Amino acid sequence: MSDLALRVAPPVGVIAGARGPRLVERNVLQSRRAWIVIVSGFFEPLFYLLGLGFGLGGLVGEVAGPDGTPIPYAVFVAPALLASSAMNGAIYESTMNFFHKLKYQKLYETILTTPLGVVDIAVGEVGWALIRGTLYAAAFFVVMLLLGLLGSPWGILVVPAALLVGWAFAAVGMAATTYMRSWQDFDLVNLVTLPLFLFSGTFYPITAYPEPLRVVVEWTPLYQGVDLMRSLATGHVGPWSLVHVAYFAAMGGLGLLVASRRLDLLLRK
Repeated sequence: MSDLALRVAPPVGVIAGARGPRLVERNVLQSRRAWIVIVSGFFEPLFYLLGLGFGLGGLVGEVAGPDGTPIPYAVFVAPALLASSAMNGAIYESTMNFFHKLKYQKLYETILTTPLGVVDIAVGEVGWALIRGTLYAAAFFVVMLLLGLLGSPWGILVVPAALLVGWAFAAVGMAATTYMRSWQDFDLVNLVTLPLFLFSGTFYPITAYPEPLRVVVEWTPLYQGVDLMRSLATGHVGPWSLVHVAYFAAMGGLGLLVASRRLDLLLRK
């Protein structure tokens, strides 16, 4: 076995990925100098909520909630923006920042000279992206609470739900980034995330779509998060909520598996 292969493999007796929190700690320390960049990511969904949820919402009035009961437009939009916030925070960290560390800083080649292995890197970076997405979601949850946009005690679970959404998008984002060759490839990220943001039932019920298109939208990842959080925020919870949970668990697990294997191949070169 080559010297690099020995460094990639986890130490004997250490579970693969168990040292990932060390990388999270490194990212936290580094981000203290760029805290304003992290904090700024919270304001985009907040501005959407104020401008559309309350501004446009004054003209729209009420729309059909998850169970068909009319709810205020701000109550309809807020959980969807929370899901979008978790997605955007996780995607940004696991794509652009991860790509810079991988291709330009050559950070991970240095990390492999320590006891950390490839799986630790994948777990650590997904964990940090997850933390960033969850911070946005937790702050936005406080705003929802203060504005009276939670209509059920189930609403407290929107933060763990955001954590699950962030985990899935961070893992898939990292896996996709391992295939990117230059910054131009990141246009594809916007090509995916922007339509998800606009057409996943974020601002209007998907019953507006024709039946075939509605079925397609229902299986997109952001809609799964939007529907889960909207159901929790309004108290319309049922067995279908577990389908959403299973969807994101599978999405995150598959993304992390692909990211780990791709990193292994890239760092062995």
